[in-house]
Amino acid sequence: MGTRLNPYIAFKDTARPAMEFYRSVFGGELNVSTFREYGDTGPNADNVMHAQLETPSGFTLMASDTPEGMPYEPGSSISISLSGDDGDELRDYWKKLSDGGTVTMPLEKQMWGDEFGMLTDRFGISWLVNIAGDHSGDAASG
Repeated sequence: MGTRLNPYIAFKDTARPAMEFYRSVFGGELNVSTFREYGDTGPNADNVMHAQLETPSGFTLMASDTPEGMPYEPGSSISISLSGDDGDELRDYWKKLSDGGTVTMPLEKQMWGDEFGMLTDRFGISWLVNIAGDHSGDAASG
């Protein structure tokens, strides 16, 4: 495997349901390890130490619960972007991610020719979805 870059999301006691939700959106294989598996016997031992979702589309999403005593700030300083030209797939992700969440900009055609939208899912994570439009007539493409 070469080098890869992927999001790693911190949650506060909701990493497992969040990652199960993302698996329901994107499909794939989810592996979850708890703090208990590595010797923790405290009250949060069953929280997620590390979770990794590998999807059929090649996405990798990682997450964990923030351990007690560490500061937690919900995902307000980062957004996860999904983009491509498979409109049906991206609209399906949009529909699933927005269920129980808040749409901040509807997924619709934009001035640059793509469909674009923004939402915050039910776990407080911001998502950007961009579906490439037909730019064959653009001056820059000729």
